[in-house]
Amino acid sequence: MTKYIFVTGGVTSSLGKGIIAASLAKLLQARGYKVTIQKFDPYINIDPGTLNPYEHGECYVTEDGAETDLDLGHYERFLNVPTSQANNVTTGRIYQHVIQQEREGAYLGKTVQVIPHITDEIKRRMQLLGESGKYDIIITELGGTVGDIESLPFVEAVRQLRWELGANNSLVIHLTLVPYLAAAGELKTKPTQHSVKTLLEYGVQPDILVCRTEHKLSQEIRKKLAQFCNVNINAVVESIDASTIYDVPLLMLKENLDKTALTKLKLSNKNEPDLENWKNFLGKLKNPTSEVNIALVGKYVELPDAYKSIIEGFIHAGATNECKVKVSYIAAESVTKENVAEKLKGMDGVLVAPGFGERGLDGKLNAIQYVRENNIPFFGICLGMQCSVIEFGRNVLGLKDANSFEMDANTSNPVINLMEEQKNITNMGGTMRLGAYDCEIKKGTKAFAIYGKTKISERHRHRYEFNNDYLKQYEAAGMIASGFNPETGLVEIVELKNHPFFVAGQFHPELKSTVANPHPLFVSFVAAALANKKSK
Repeated sequence: MTKYIFVTGGVTSSLGKGIIAASLAKLLQARGYKVTIQKFDPYINIDPGTLNPYEHGECYVTEDGAETDLDLGHYERFLNVPTSQANNVTTGRIYQHVIQQEREGAYLGKTVQVIPHITDEIKRRMQLLGESGKYDIIITELGGTVGDIESLPFVEAVRQLRWELGANNSLVIHLTLVPYLAAAGELKTKPTQHSVKTLLEYGVQPDILVCRTEHKLSQEIRKKLAQFCNVNINAVVESIDASTIYDVPLLMLKENLDKTALTKLKLSNKNEPDLENWKNFLGKLKNPTSEVNIALVGKYVELPDAYKSIIEGFIHAGATNECKVKVSYIAAESVTKENVAEKLKGMDGVLVAPGFGERGLDGKLNAIQYVRENNIPFFGICLGMQCSVIEFGRNVLGLKDANSFEMDANTSNPVINLMEEQKNITNMGGTMRLGAYDCEIKKGTKAFAIYGKTKISERHRHRYEFNNDYLKQYEAAGMIASGFNPETGLVEIVELKNHPFFVAGQFHPELKSTVANPHPLFVSFVAAALANKKSK
């Protein structure tokens, strides 16, 4: 029978439920268990696809084309196992399904209510992955904080489901904050006590407390928390601030979080967890032999979470190259022709980030022209690739009004055009080209040298594409289309012939970079930046 672990949060948001869930899953996986993680978000949007990154950070896209919460990126990076549509569920999706059922007459004239109809649908979704028979343990992270109005149906669903599953088949981990008051010179347990009290009022007793803290928990503090929150003292787990999220699995191993969870679920400890590769990665990450400076030019640089997977991709690639990647965030709007040299001064490589809309376009074009003309390694992702095409069209081909149809529907040179299948779409949510698509790479190109094969698969999230009417013109001038979709002819990768490293993809390679498998494009770009630095 599949066992279930529920992770709730208290006191404050942003404590790192996703990292704790991913870390526990990593430890259980390393012991030989088949584990997956799912995220239940309390907001009413169907998915984060239509949310501004400032609202919700990065929108993470799965292999099957689901637009999901960025925590799913942590799950994949830690476990090296793809997630899917079923791994992220929102209140909006729950209500959409229930209302659709009601319209179809599925409830036989009954009054549709939060209990039982909404909670029943939540429970059904919580168990979907378990019913596949592929997993021993399902970890479910509940978004939000205990006490939030919008989270109540999820907590109630957990209460009901635990009763239905029976003893020893589920447990609740409550992640909470134990703040340090400098004036008093001590850690305070009262916020955690109140958070657990609220959870108890909803009928849910946590089995394990994971306590985020800036200072180590004394035995006295642990005993106090155990006594007032009705948990065993060995179920009070310290989660002290770490220098990197990749330390957390080892910190949780030291705190016996995995052993405590397995004991409560009446599962054997099996083998000691095999974390040698993880430790090797951490060793390289923490002991770099060199350093490179990478500029990330984007629209949402005030919120680094908007580029979470890109930053993690650099961490993985940096460890592979045994170098520290220092990322400098540069607001695209601030880059002009006059200041671009100063803005990019000291940078060993430049990445132009994905995004939507016209804001910051000129700044991205200025940055790309500068790196193209000065032989600085360049990496473009999605809109970054499209910007490289626009810049080349304007400044090399002489197409002065070259543009994307997204930015200027009246341009006479739409070198980036709306995809044919997108032209009659009116709904914005979930209608882009989403998920994994095949790409064929030409031999003899930089892309082929990077991937080492002709057939790859990458994840997409876009409506616009390279306009193939201009392809011959571009290739004759030195911008090569080195990767194509085999079915549609869509240009997936462009690169420059006579440049040390100028590669851009229509897809999002950052979404497939994991600790176990750093993405080759990131690895090669960091290596090129390192070579550029040494050549100076």
